[in-house]
Amino acid sequence: MSTLDLHADPIDLTAALVDIPSVSHDESVIAAAVESALHTQTNGFEIIRNGNAVLARTNRGLPSRVMLAGHLDTVPIADNVPSRREGDLLHGCGTVDMKSGDAVFLHLAATIENPVHDLTLVFYDCEEIAAVHNGLGRIEREMPDWLQADVAILGEPTGGQIEAGCQGTLRVTLTTRGTRAHSARSWLGDNAIHRFAPVLQRLADYSARSVDIDGCVYREGLSAVRIAGGVAGNVVPDAAELDVNFRFAPDRSADQAVDHVRGVFDGLELGFEVTDLSPGALPGLSDPAAAALIEAAGGRFRAKYGWTDVSRFSALGIPAVNYGPGDPNLAHKRDEHVPVQQITDVTTVLRAYLTAS
Repeated sequence: MSTLDLHADPIDLTAALVDIPSVSHDESVIAAAVESALHTQTNGFEIIRNGNAVLARTNRGLPSRVMLAGHLDTVPIADNVPSRREGDLLHGCGTVDMKSGDAVFLHLAATIENPVHDLTLVFYDCEEIAAVHNGLGRIEREMPDWLQADVAILGEPTGGQIEAGCQGTLRVTLTTRGTRAHSARSWLGDNAIHRFAPVLQRLADYSARSVDIDGCVYREGLSAVRIAGGVAGNVVPDAAELDVNFRFAPDRSADQAVDHVRGVFDGLELGFEVTDLSPGALPGLSDPAAAALIEAAGGRFRAKYGWTDVSRFSALGIPAVNYGPGDPNLAHKRDEHVPVQQITDVTTVLRAYLTAS
């Protein structure tokens, strides 16, 4: 079994986590290492294993509870394990998404003796693949009492700046039907791809709104992301598909997002099928526990662009933010790397927040 030193510098702990391969569905080794380290190097935690997820919590009777959550899995390795240090940068698969965040949480669990909040730590599996496999969803179904807190911090990469809430995401498949014909006699057919001309024009003309919620500005976007049709180079196609993705501000419900997209294409003869839908998460920064975290971070925060598991916490009524080292634009890249100073800075901020020092 790999051994982790939770008292080591979180930079070194990040490297140690990166050096344990943990592609989605293959997290058993890293989960065992995390579980063993928590058992032997922390005090006052109840610790359990659920599949390839590891959970720990204190029950000191403190007036508030903070949840620190992070996924253990990574996307497939791209010749970027083991980790390597080059100056002020740590390279390797998962350095950004999100083993540096995990390292911060593990280090704090082992080194904070008198937190002002009870703590829950959730290290879960299969975040990087289809939602049906997500370990956090499994925990919510099987052990909902473990997901109770006054505020949740998800260690997703944010460049060391708090990113509150998240956008919702909706994908729909639009379909058109025409009449097949030989392309040499195209007037005998009805081109299904050409029927998307007014659809694409509406998308090109679409004016996305920006919404300010709790001082966070969420900018929406409606985009064509895939188009398909045709069976041969000399055939007028009789069927075509267009996938559209709507990233919506968290003040819209999932149903409102669907209704909005339907309205954009109102009056056009189209098939309309929802293929993916996840609601956004309101930032909830007015909550006292969240406000205290913002203060500890020097008052700097912004909206989260993209969908993260904070949406799950928001649905449970828990204010949640994304906060971790690393540039999210580097996640999943072959040259994924994190500035080590960001690991140190996030550790310092969270230590101050959890100890009110």
